[in-house]
Amino acid sequence: MDLHPAFDWQEVARLAWASRILDEMEENELTPQGLVTYQFSARGHELGQLLISQLLDRPYDAASVYYRSRPFMLGSGLTLVEALASDMSRTGSISGGRDVGVVFNLPRRKRALVLPMAADVGSQYTPAVGWAQAIRYHKETLKTAAVDDSISVVFGGDGSVAANGFWSALTIATTLELPILFVIEDNGYAISVKGPAQTPGSNIAANLASFHNLTVWDGSGTKPAETAELVHTAVREVRAGNGPGLLRLTMPRLSGHSSVDNQAYKGEDERKQEWQQDPIDHLHAYLVPALMRENEWENMVNQVKREVTKARDAAMKQPHADPANVTKYVFSDAERPQEVGGLQADGIELPQGSSAPNPPDPRRINMIEAIRRTLDVEMDLNPRVLVFGEDVGLKGGVHAATLGLQKKYGDDRVFDTSLNEEGIVGRSVGMAYAGLLPVPEIQFRKYADPATESINNCGTVRWRTNGRFAAPIVIRIPGGYRKIGDPWHSVTSEVTFAHQPGLLFAAPSNAEDAVGLLRTALRGNDPVIFFEHRAMLDAGWARRPYPGDDFMLPFGQAKKISEGDELTIVTWGAMVERCEQAARDVEASIEIIDLRTLVPWDKEMVLRSVRKTSRCLIVHEDIGLGGFGAEIAATIVAEAFLDLDAPVERVTAPSTPIPFSTSLMDGVVPTVDLIREKIEDLLAF
Repeated sequence: MDLHPAFDWQEVARLAWASRILDEMEENELTPQGLVTYQFSARGHELGQLLISQLLDRPYDAASVYYRSRPFMLGSGLTLVEALASDMSRTGSISGGRDVGVVFNLPRRKRALVLPMAADVGSQYTPAVGWAQAIRYHKETLKTAAVDDSISVVFGGDGSVAANGFWSALTIATTLELPILFVIEDNGYAISVKGPAQTPGSNIAANLASFHNLTVWDGSGTKPAETAELVHTAVREVRAGNGPGLLRLTMPRLSGHSSVDNQAYKGEDERKQEWQQDPIDHLHAYLVPALMRENEWENMVNQVKREVTKARDAAMKQPHADPANVTKYVFSDAERPQEVGGLQADGIELPQGSSAPNPPDPRRINMIEAIRRTLDVEMDLNPRVLVFGEDVGLKGGVHAATLGLQKKYGDDRVFDTSLNEEGIVGRSVGMAYAGLLPVPEIQFRKYADPATESINNCGTVRWRTNGRFAAPIVIRIPGGYRKIGDPWHSVTSEVTFAHQPGLLFAAPSNAEDAVGLLRTALRGNDPVIFFEHRAMLDAGWARRPYPGDDFMLPFGQAKKISEGDELTIVTWGAMVERCEQAARDVEASIEIIDLRTLVPWDKEMVLRSVRKTSRCLIVHEDIGLGGFGAEIAATIVAEAFLDLDAPVERVTAPSTPIPFSTSLMDGVVPTVDLIREKIEDLLAF
């Protein structure tokens, strides 16, 4: 029998055994000893992954993996010591002990770059499709020569085909005809849930046979000749520019879902049948004697066992991570920039501008025009900026913030997306890994909820990868009330994002600050939530002269709206105007602080002010229970308690959704009258 010539079969055999021995050592020795606390086995999944790894040799080839992808990782350059150190959470692990051992990432070594995965089922798909779209952008717009015929590959189990991320990515890939290969490793189980509960008929390939712009392959992931031909054909066809493909490989899962799963839901006969499909047995039959003699096979296996044992000993000598370093890499660090992701990793530096406004003319513009003009300037400066979302193209966005940008910059840089926020944000992360600067728009704050998983994972990328990867994106999210409210379009809930590590959060109250903060976000090195309050988008109070093309505001620097020594008011967003109106009617010296950003927030300015005035009122539109104002109040009590002459008070929304009725709205969003009453109460205390 002729061996498929596209592959190094000696390596396939050696790494298949390495993966198998690693799994068995962890299952039988390291886990019972408590040295590995959470183990995921790839037994049965080795063959297809190793074959695919050998074909991903182009400079921009990338793969997005999942928790059963260690064979692919070994084929992509992961060392045995790294593999074991990761599962034993030692300092030499992929994440520095921060993440589960099989939650992988890997800057490009000898083969594909491995995009940072997250352990959420299905979350690997949209970053992979974002990378595929970035390949096209690099090739067609930036003219990056090294891109050539690079592709993106994403692996997932059969259980993941029911996930939001899978369908979102599939829609993006097929509507845009992107160079991506979906590899579904079908072992018939998602933990204990069988295939029919994941997709009708248990075969996603059959179900997608009529999907437009998608080539589908389906076959064995355990028989070397068949698997090799399937893999080689699929990769070749996607490389040739024939659009996306889906390859379903069937295989057994020869272990439990994880080290805590005893597979009691499988009968003895079923387990025996699974072991009859062991890909390593099939590999032995394929290679002996066609490539090597039996004793050479045995010598190879013994050599791999020695190498794995040596790697185990080396990994065990590594110390555990120092708890003192646990907060490192939550945000960017100039001392250690990321290796992959964002502009910095590609050596691109943007001018840092000035914090002093320099208006070219005195005309006051609204916040919408300020945002649009800033996007225009930054797109002109930086060809890697891409603006996209639902209706942002010819319509110019439902709030008109992107009006005219597609006509000026083309639909490769300003484009409409499918109606799926997971796809909007998830693809942004993949684009950022490829050195682009995505600026996705989420139409309303409530609409971000389906993308929460991707937003959270974006924030933790740098930390999870021990500082090696980052995904600096700027997510624009309008929200809050506007004349009328309702539970779907008028939500703020800033604390949701402030509570998520790794995300900066901006909440400008006026056009000038919107320009300065947005430009800083677009020239920064961290992911940013840029909150645009709907009430202020066209409000007269929020209008300011355009502060110039170089104007930048640092995050974490609040602004004093008024000076005073009798009461401090801390607020942000639309409440700044209402606080100013309320204070105007009170005969007292009131200092109003507009935080402008919540992450980070200007603790020092607030504390200085409170120590001067001895009274503090915090006003925000979000509900009070667990709201961000509670964080501010707790800080003041902890650090300026002896300076207080009155309790720290808050004016917030009650714990209720936003109503549609304008009269009901006055019982939810803090009114000027309510703020004024609380001011007077505090002054009289």
